[in-house]
Amino acid sequence: MNVLKIILFIIVAIIGLVLIVALFVKNDYTIEREVVINKPAAEVFDYIRYVKNQDHYNKWTMTDPNMKKEFKGSDGTVGFVYAWDGNDKAGKGEQEITKIDSGKELDLEIRFVKPFEGKAQAKMITKPISENQTVVYWSMAGRSKYPMNITNLFTGAMLGKDLEASLLNLKNILEK
Repeated sequence: MNVLKIILFIIVAIIGLVLIVALFVKNDYTIEREVVINKPAAEVFDYIRYVKNQDHYNKWTMTDPNMKKEFKGSDGTVGFVYAWDGNDKAGKGEQEITKIDSGKELDLEIRFVKPFEGKAQAKMITKPISENQTVVYWSMAGRSKYPMNITNLFTGAMLGKDLEASLLNLKNILEK
């Protein structure tokens, strides 16, 4: 019986510690990565503006090849929605094009349903470096409610790695 009390005390202490730490973790997060692609900015933007193209370079959409997908609207235009329902890694949610600054910026709102509910704002910005070189910035920003904000301690590293891998995939596709 004493061993059970000790185990229960340890579990309660760990949960309490996590809840206390979460009080001091920011609720907001922003992650940004970039890559230089050896192609003209117009060509790069014309590829990324179509959300369905993410199937070829976005690490998250490639985690489940059997993912169910649903599309609403016209891809490459404001209001287009790409919804997915996949395995535990891919989860369920949708992303919607909320703004296009032609040739420069694509803004998306991402609405997660599972494994956790949440919203994030994503931006893909293209800037020419030279006639045949473009830098692509990809950022994601969101807000986590207490106590889930504890995950923000790891979000930057995890999402950052995935953004980097996705941008490298994009570079490889466009430079072929």
